[in-house]
Amino acid sequence: MPSSPSAAPTRVRFCPAPSGWLHVGSVRAALYNWLHARGHDGTFVFRIEDTDVTRATEDSMRSMMEALAWIELDWDEGPDLDADGALGSRGDYGPYRQSERGALYAAVARRLEAAGHTYRDYRTKEELEAWRERQRQGGDGGPPVVKASTFAHADDEIARFTAEGRTASLRLRTPDTGEVVVTDLVRGEVRFDWATISDPVIERSDGSATYPLANSVDDLAQGIDLICRGEDLLSVTPRQVLLHELLLADGLLDEALAEVGFPARDPSFGPVTRFAHLPMVVGMDRKKLSKRHGSVSIQQFRRQGFLPATLRNYLALLGWAPADGRERLTDAEMIAAFELDGVGRSAAAFDVDKLTAFNGERIRELEPAELARLVVPFLDGTYAAEVAAEQADADADASDGVPLADGPLVDTPPSAAQLAVLEGLVPLVQERMQRLDEVVAYAPPFLRDELELDPASVAKVLTKAGAAEAIAQAAQTLRDVDWTVAAIEEALRALPERIGVGFGKVAQPIRVAVTGSSVSPPLFESIELLGRDRTLARLDAALPIAEEAAAGG
Repeated sequence: MPSSPSAAPTRVRFCPAPSGWLHVGSVRAALYNWLHARGHDGTFVFRIEDTDVTRATEDSMRSMMEALAWIELDWDEGPDLDADGALGSRGDYGPYRQSERGALYAAVARRLEAAGHTYRDYRTKEELEAWRERQRQGGDGGPPVVKASTFAHADDEIARFTAEGRTASLRLRTPDTGEVVVTDLVRGEVRFDWATISDPVIERSDGSATYPLANSVDDLAQGIDLICRGEDLLSVTPRQVLLHELLLADGLLDEALAEVGFPARDPSFGPVTRFAHLPMVVGMDRKKLSKRHGSVSIQQFRRQGFLPATLRNYLALLGWAPADGRERLTDAEMIAAFELDGVGRSAAAFDVDKLTAFNGERIRELEPAELARLVVPFLDGTYAAEVAAEQADADADASDGVPLADGPLVDTPPSAAQLAVLEGLVPLVQERMQRLDEVVAYAPPFLRDELELDPASVAKVLTKAGAAEAIAQAAQTLRDVDWTVAAIEEALRALPERIGVGFGKVAQPIRVAVTGSSVSPPLFESIELLGRDRTLARLDAALPIAEEAAAGG
């Protein structure tokens, strides 16, 4: 049952700022909102908070949409891309990009100012920082808390600044005394002392809305009844609570919505009364998650071959666990069991090794045809192009450690013959794989006609006594056998007695000759998959190399 049921179905939102990639902590917040909505017959709203034009980019927004779509967190309302890639939206309370809602924020700000809830601040950024430093040094006898009672300009100052052509930001008046009490599903009752809270800027000097105003307006206009987000935003909560009250008083928000022609607020949409501030996600060393802990952006996890289901399952466990302690969960099981009041307060440690082990378990459960389909982007150049584009972006995360094929190994889309090879290959390596990108280590010998022998394998294996004879005997033996795993195995296992050495000294030279490396999928199955012609051609080509290597050794 819901922790705090409401009369109307719940509406929650995920609202990132499009100034980079979607990272682990953000996606976990999206997942928790999604699980809550799905478990309570609610609505999951995806909103783009791009009022900061100096940082927000179209590419970042689209990458976030693609990342959420890849990890399969489907949103009920929000921005949408049509079949041609054009941006639109779905839902009754849009638009869902804040950059398209500026007229609404301006209309609200005017009404707040007319009602006396705000005041103008003409200070420059440098003047404000100088004032704060003086306060920190005890210059005016108090902490650097901005309050209208001590910070608002006198009339003569306003006249002088106006004459100078200065533009002003708009600050919200907050109480000097008293407190705000918030119900937080993760932290319990949280109290905030107004005396320690500065009056926030709600409109910049250029007229654009800041986070506190835009976020509060949209949460009310779009009917959000529970705010679930990271603990780093806990401190902004009291200002938003105040704004919710002011925006609903005397129909202020409703009038502004009507003025700009946006959808009217549903009468059931009231102030937000429930919050859930999630603990941080940290590395196993308990330090802030960063590149040194492995991938942190969802795009990197995709390129490294993690399955969306694995990530959803693992991220759900970063701070929460079902009552029965199970770790492997389906979406349906997570939705049925998840409650925000079951999330812990302590920082959650992100363990890449555990995530990788989870992923390997799921890979081993896939049908070969499905696994073959999933590995195609690692072999057709898709991810190589993504890495190249990301490395060209100075602000992008590093992509070190992502195995990439040396040029495309399959067509886009793969031919029927290439897919047949992949469907034959993946059962041979499935038990060894923990990430999809690991297919790159095994696939080239089976998808390329030309074979390049690994120099280290040549030096290690083909210089040994008997290596050349093993290759020659294998070529002779395999020319006339039925091309089945059983027949190939029977023929090759007879060679050691003929040559007078152990099977390992026979198998390894053959393996290097036909796959190029001393490490490969199972030998007999590999030979069957390669086919008679390619196998014999590679054995013939490797024989003089083995003879030369042995002579040189």
